[in-house]
Amino acid sequence: MSGDTDPDLRAPLPDPWQALRDHTPARIGLGRSGTSLPTREVLAAGVAHARARDAVHAAMDCAALRAALAALGLQAIEVDSAAPDRARYLRRPDLGRQLSAESRQALGQQPRLRQDDALLLVIADGLSATAIARHAVAVCAQILAQRPADWSVGPVILARQARVALGDACGDLLGAPMVAVLIGERPGLSTCDSLGIYLTHTPGPGLTDADRNCISNIQAAGLSPAQAAAKLWWLIGAAQLLGATGVALKDESQGLLPG
Repeated sequence: MSGDTDPDLRAPLPDPWQALRDHTPARIGLGRSGTSLPTREVLAAGVAHARARDAVHAAMDCAALRAALAALGLQAIEVDSAAPDRARYLRRPDLGRQLSAESRQALGQQPRLRQDDALLLVIADGLSATAIARHAVAVCAQILAQRPADWSVGPVILARQARVALGDACGDLLGAPMVAVLIGERPGLSTCDSLGIYLTHTPGPGLTDADRNCISNIQAAGLSPAQAAAKLWWLIGAAQLLGATGVALKDESQGLLPG
């Protein structure tokens, strides 16, 4: 009998995909078990899908946000979109772009932002209240910390069942020269808590996404709050000089961002 090692008892070869997995949350080199995925990968995908669904359906905790923003010295105003509940919000994106009649009336009674250098912040649940809970306050803190001396930050609007364009209505009613909408982005199987910021110059009726600049992927494996705030203030300064945001404004801030 030969002294060869039984092939079934050999040590497994190193996984050549592991070095790449260490640098990305994407699902790569999952392997197989027969004609199917390994059980661990099936279970991991199920957990990620459940987290994404929870992020979409979770309610934004306005009370916690108000308390955290107050600690930063920011006043918060709560509003609702025209979508009366989460189910209709998901089926009717158009309703999420409009203020409810009550919220429109309430905002219309607020003092207008008359300064030329005033930024209105809107925190909107969007498609991930999880992203708002984890990152919105930290981003607001960095926006304040990096604020240029000649700029003021107005009250923060907490918008429930809201899409990005709801910021146009809020900014128009308050006379804001600039509005930045911090919104939970659509979750995926790699991350369920990515935050986006949409900046609009002179918000008002009839604007589209072509009139905004987007800062995306604010989360632990993406942009940090400090980097997002630095990019936002760069865009604000450039938009002020140009008199516009959107496709007319190219983001050239990359080399200026903090590490």
